[in-house]
Amino acid sequence: MTTHSADQTSPAAPANKHFVLDTNVLLHNPECLFLFGDNRVVIPFTVIEELDKFKKNNDDTGRNARQVIRHLDALRRRGRLADGVPFNGNGGAVQIALDIPDLPPGLNSDNPDNRIIAVAFESMKNGNRTVFISKDINARIKSDALGIPTEDFEAQKVDADRLYRGYHEWQVDTAIIDQLYEDKQLPLSAIAEHLAGDERSGPVTLHANQYVLLHDALDDSHTGLARRLGDTEHLIPVTGPRKPVFGILPRNVQQTMALDLLLDDDVKLITLLGTAGTGKTLLALAAGMTKTLNEERYDRLLVARPIMPLGRDIGFLPGDISEKLAAWMQPIFDNLTYLLSTRGSAFMHAESKSPEQRIKSLLASGQVVLEPLTYIRGRSIPNQFMIVDEAQNLSPHEVKTIATRVGEGTKLILTGDVAQIDNPYLDSSSNGLSYVVESLKGNGIVGHITLAKSERSDLASLVALKL
Repeated sequence: MTTHSADQTSPAAPANKHFVLDTNVLLHNPECLFLFGDNRVVIPFTVIEELDKFKKNNDDTGRNARQVIRHLDALRRRGRLADGVPFNGNGGAVQIALDIPDLPPGLNSDNPDNRIIAVAFESMKNGNRTVFISKDINARIKSDALGIPTEDFEAQKVDADRLYRGYHEWQVDTAIIDQLYEDKQLPLSAIAEHLAGDERSGPVTLHANQYVLLHDALDDSHTGLARRLGDTEHLIPVTGPRKPVFGILPRNVQQTMALDLLLDDDVKLITLLGTAGTGKTLLALAAGMTKTLNEERYDRLLVARPIMPLGRDIGFLPGDISEKLAAWMQPIFDNLTYLLSTRGSAFMHAESKSPEQRIKSLLASGQVVLEPLTYIRGRSIPNQFMIVDEAQNLSPHEVKTIATRVGEGTKLILTGDVAQIDNPYLDSSSNGLSYVVESLKGNGIVGHITLAKSERSDLASLVALKL
């Protein structure tokens, strides 16, 4: 669903809908003002006051608040916002509504959410086809209890239960697997019956850079792994790396697929999904270290994480700003320490014997850069191997902002677990990582793999599976 639009109505039906927006919707995506088609977008006065408070922030909420204010100011020059200002030729308009002095029973006027909901309630009482839009679950519950039609912000949402995973598994004849490896490729016509699908599911689309795991129908031990190369009409065999990638070898077939994408310089954007311990961050770092330090394909390895704490914010951490950020980037340090330990890593220097010393040397040289995601905005990032970890905590708008910073020659990897989202206004369907996976699948320079099996330890695997 890309826009909210009016229902098909008869000539005698009421006018277009009035969508009353909560503050969090505007902070989630400042362009949402223009995503409601030929309907009227109503902004309660309390929302304007809240935007004024957020605009001073130096984070994404501040940037988005400022962008919304700029949009409203541009509309103000074209007409009176209190009456509604058209923004397209199809009847769509944006209106600012004054707060209602008499709130519905049960709502306290001291609460900004209640004043916003009251505007929607008053609009409905006046006979308008009103819908209250909020990303705040509690606000939606309140609104619904008052009988107001209530929705989450549905634009940029995907079906999380059917999220693209990046590969298919099929049983085939022995000859098809043999042909794949003997000819070093396999035409799509050889798997035509699988692509045809069945009556229930219909035809199967094999996207660019999507993998196919082929199982021999007569021999379970005989398998083949292939990838559709770009937009070509054939599959190429995938055998996995012949030697460790910065000391790391794939432990399962999904990790083999992930490394195949990570090491392919022609694939510019890669998304890796997986639960804790599946290796998504470790694999990305191993590939980045190989490409940057060993092959010198990229100028530097840039690793960024959003500041979205599980507990208290970074400001509560001890120390100065560098010490705070070091604590926040600790998961990345843990993975780098593992890669730079004596576990087969080829990056050994006599002058830096411990993993910690090697990390400090790499950071001091600028070959490896670790930054909070906030510092990435507004920059141009050319010729770098860029990893954005914990990308499930970003909105679609934020991911777009980051991706548009990517310069010539840069490879961007987004990793995350859509089952562990700390942002209160995002879920498995509305986060930026899921949105990118679904929106960009099939593009010849984009690849995705969902990692299914935890390889961190037996305990981690058990907990991930059972709890």
